[in-house]
Order: sequence, then structure tokens, then C-alpha cells
Amino acid sequence: MLTPTQQELLMHSEFHGLLAQAELEEFISLSSAKALSDAQLLSVLQIANFLYRQGEAVLSDQQYDHIFLAELKHRYPEHEYLQSIEVEPALGAKTVILPQQMLSTEKAYTLEQIERWLQRVLKAAEGEKLDTSRLQFKMTPKLDGFAAFDDGQGLYTRGDGRKGTDITRVFERGLQVAGNGERGQGAGEIVIHQEYFATHLADSFENARNFQASIIKEKELEEHALAAIAEGAAVFYPFAQLPAWQGDAATLLADFERIFTEILNAVPYDVDGVVIEVLSPEVKHAMGATRHHHRWQIAYKQNNSSAEVLVISVMAQTSRSGRVNPVVELQPTRLSGALISRATAHHYGMVRELGIGPGTLIELTRSGLVIPKIERVISPQTPQIPDTCPSCASALVWDSDYLYCLNSAHCPAQIETSLEHFFRTLGNIDGFGEKTIVKLHAAGVDSIYAIYQLQFSDLQGMGFGDKTAQNLLDQLQRSRSEQIEDWRFLGAFGIHRMGLGNCERLLQHHRLLDIFSLQLADIIAIEGFAEKTAAAMLESLQKLQADFMQIYQLGFNLQITPLLAEVNSAAGPLIGKQLVFTGTMQQGSRDAMQKQAKALGAKVGSTVTQNTDFLVIGDKVGATKINAAREKGVQILTEAEYFALLDHPAES
Repeated sequence: MLTPTQQELLMHSEFHGLLAQAELEEFISLSSAKALSDAQLLSVLQIANFLYRQGEAVLSDQQYDHIFLAELKHRYPEHEYLQSIEVEPALGAKTVILPQQMLSTEKAYTLEQIERWLQRVLKAAEGEKLDTSRLQFKMTPKLDGFAAFDDGQGLYTRGDGRKGTDITRVFERGLQVAGNGERGQGAGEIVIHQEYFATHLADSFENARNFQASIIKEKELEEHALAAIAEGAAVFYPFAQLPAWQGDAATLLADFERIFTEILNAVPYDVDGVVIEVLSPEVKHAMGATRHHHRWQIAYKQNNSSAEVLVISVMAQTSRSGRVNPVVELQPTRLSGALISRATAHHYGMVRELGIGPGTLIELTRSGLVIPKIERVISPQTPQIPDTCPSCASALVWDSDYLYCLNSAHCPAQIETSLEHFFRTLGNIDGFGEKTIVKLHAAGVDSIYAIYQLQFSDLQGMGFGDKTAQNLLDQLQRSRSEQIEDWRFLGAFGIHRMGLGNCERLLQHHRLLDIFSLQLADIIAIEGFAEKTAAAMLESLQKLQADFMQIYQLGFNLQITPLLAEVNSAAGPLIGKQLVFTGTMQQGSRDAMQKQAKALGAKVGSTVTQNTDFLVIGDKVGATKINAAREKGVQILTEAEYFALLDHPAES
């Protein structure tokens, strides 16, 4: 069945009315598309592609490719749809001609298909009178992100391969470039770190693609996206920077499985296969491209494993925010080489709507390293929905599709995850992971303040060894003495709608201790804060004030965020200037220099633009940023010249 989100997306798309909802739901559950008319087949493909690009897929890759796309190829090998690029959403903005065409990639699902492609490559090499034994190939991870092209000036969606949408705004919001950090490296993908997504975003987004799509929206970003960008978890990864295997055709075939597995695991981002290409310019030129893909390149994707699996039960888990999430316990089934016994349902609205409970028969899919996904419900049963919190037995309440436990002060699950979140966000303390927190809470420690009051004998009495107990105390002392940003300290409290990005923005306008006396109008006046967000923040701050002050008075070494009003009125060589740092610095880390520049009133970016005032270069600097600075008339400073500017501003 289509989810409410999928229905809403289709309602406002150009594909609304192509198929009735009942028809679409029937067709996407088919194991063969032979019975569909030409119009029905094309409609399913167009709708499925649209929803996939929006992060709300109704078909797995294997279903799309092997059932529907394969049927169209069988009927009409030269059909226009097969010769075109699967279009990325236009995002409601004007399209522009891409600096370079971004074609799709031919796909292979078996080693035999790879062998046939290699034969075509070798034949082309022979035609160019090249020694085929010396021909080199490259294999890289196939990122499962949001495709885009970066020419150093702008960033553009792939669109239809020829025209895309300008989304340069994501760099202006702070998005970093993975690898060497240089702009202008061409095609790549916007991706999110797997572990970060699982830890911070899985409660709010059904999948990583859904989140990636949210990053590029024109509207003001929500705290989830701002925090992911600020912490470097969401990045633009240029294909040129991807880790790669390189070798000849004989080695590639002889050791294919090992090489494939190694490359598949080479990056901490979602991948859905690998890309193989020949490196010879002569062969690339000879093979050319179709309107759809380059002939000298191919993607190898593992077949999705799917199985009909029986649901044993639906277990409830309470998160830090009080949201209760459903985890589906399954009859153990082996998929893609792993024994799967659990899958995640996004929310209890899904459980209720689809009828997921004991005895439900579902289709479960898993491709490569991807988390198992409930593809569809085959035979629904009475949904299994809890009335009370699994952690504290408090009554649960519905909010849209989600269930919440409101007993935040006494719910063990919320307490433990909140404690762990505090120390993880501080980032300057080790040892206070899940196991330690659970052990402390079991001994009656239920607040951050209580943890900081612990003595050596207390920890001994809780079962910690002498060495571990002393280490924990040392780490607690370290967390107070080692300097951290005041916005990070505020963010550690996990205040509703106050991710790290919002915390930093708030403290650029108001001092840390003044935020508890703010009015709604004070927050709304800050760019980026809507009324709904501001109201939720105020309510949370009022509830937090007493606990916050108790912990604040323990004496943390906070780096104070300069107020924009004071910075703009002050004098100094960096006031109001826009800086970009690049290369390896000798007199300190680049991160430390960026923090210092911000404290001195500068705005620090990662990309050289027309508005950049200084490009500060260290050692081992690539040519991209230097060339961009020269083209735009940006002043280039060596590390020594930069520090001289700070010491002698009049000479600048």
C-alpha cells in the first residue's frame, strides 16, 4: 500500500492521475509485468522513478530493473524512456545547462554480464591497436546518495543529464567536500555518514535518501540537516576522490569477489554496488556513449535478496525524545549472506496502517550492506501496538503517526539515552558510552549533575574496578577543563528543536545565560527561526533552566561565541571578512585557526566565492582553490602572512 507521504507527493506531481491508487498498488506487487499494457508499464516506471528520487521508493532496485524496466526493453529496445536519464526532481526551481553532461550508468547484476562488457572493451582496444594485457581498469564504490555536479562556481542536480537545478545554496549552508575538500571536482553525490544517520536521524527519516533530499530543499533547513552539515556527517563526495582498486582485466576477473567486497566496504556511506571503468582515453573515445550511459563504464550491483518472512512480534523501543519506535522481530531468515531476525518499521502509524503484528507475512529485501527493508505486507494481521511505554509503563499518546512517552523525568530509556547524548555531544570525554551509563543508572544515578558528584568510593561500590573508576573521574575532570564551544555545551542537553546549528545561531545573538529570559519575538527575529520552532524552544528552555544552571555552575571551560552585534561594531583586520583555509597548517590545526578567525569576527567558509576576502593557504594545497581565488580576485595569504595580518593589521 502507498504511504500517506507517497500519496501526498503524487497528488502534487505531474504524474497525478496516470494510474488510480488501487491500480498502482496492484501493479507494484506483481512478480511479472507481462500483463501490463504499454501505457500502464510506462506509468509504473515514471511514478516509481519519481518517488525514488523523492526518497519514498515504492519498488526496490531489483524490482524496477528486472521486472518493469526489463519488460520495456524486451518490448521496445529503442524506447525513448530507455535512452533518457532517470530525472532527478526539479525542486521547483529553474533548470540550467550543466557544465558537463551527467549520464546514467549501465547496470550489471551477474559476473557473466561483467565478462561480456569486458569483452566489448577489449575488442574496442584491439580496434585501436592497443596491447589489451596492459589495459587498466578502475573499480570504485557506487554511492547511493543524491547525484550532483560541482564546477567550482555552483552545484547542480543531475536533472535529465543535460539540464539540472542550481543547489549551490548547500555549500553556502556549510556543506563540506569529502576527500581533499577542494571544490570544482565535477560529478559526485551528497551522502550522509551511515553511523551518524543511525544514531541521530533514523528516528526522523525513513532512509538516508529521504534525508539527503531534505538537504537540498530551498526552504530553511531543519535542525537535523543543519547539525549533520555542521558536524561534517553530510558531505558532497566527488567521484574523483573515491577510494579505488586499479588493475588489469585478468586480475579483475580472477579476484573479482575479493576486490568487490573490499571496495563495497571502502566508505562509511550507503553504497548499492561498484562502478568499473576502463582508464584508456583511446578506448573511452572509441566506445563513446549512448544518450543514456557511457559504454566504457558499468555498475555492478548485487542482486537484492528477498524472502517472504513471518513476523513473530513487534517490539517497542523508547528513544531519547520519548518517541516509541517499532522493531519487527522476524522468523530468522538468511538474506545477502546475513542471518536477519529484525527489521525496523518507521513508525507505529505504518504498523497500524499495514497491519503488522504476530503472524503477518511480509516481503523482506536486503541488498548488499543495506539495512533490511519491509518491502510490502503480503497478509496483514491485527497490528501490535503498545498502550504503555516499554521502559516505564506510562501511558502513550499519539502525535500524527508517532507514539510518545511523556514521562521524560522518570522513564529509564529516556534518561539513559539523554545521559549518553550529553557526553557524546560534548566530544571531549571518553568512557561514558552505553554500557557505563546503563550501569550507573542501575545504581540510581539518573542525572548529569549526579554523575559529576560521584566519588571514587561510589564507583567502586557500583562494581567498577579501581582503574576504571579513576579513569572515569579523570575524564569527568577533563570534560570541564578542556575548552569546548558554548553552543556545543548547550546542544548537549538535547533541547527539542535545538540541534547544534540552531544552538550556534542562537548564541550569535544572545549570551548563553540570557537565553532563558528570551521572549518569542526575540527568537523569531533571528533569521532561520520560524514561530513554531521558536515556541517549542522556549517551552523546552523553561523546563530545562534549573537543571542547566546546576550543571553550568560546575565550571566548564566554555569558548564564548562572539555576538554578531558586537563583532560588527568592533575594529580588527578580520571583522566582517570572509575567509577560506586550505592545506596543512604548521602553526596549529586548521580547525583551531578557523575557530580563532570566527572569534575575531570573520565568517569562515569552505568554498572560494566572489564574496571571499582571503584564501589562507598552508602546505600541500591543490590548484583548484588557488585558481578560483585568482579568477575571482581573492587575496591569497600564506600562513605566515595571515598571522602577520593579525599582528599588524595596518599593513594589510
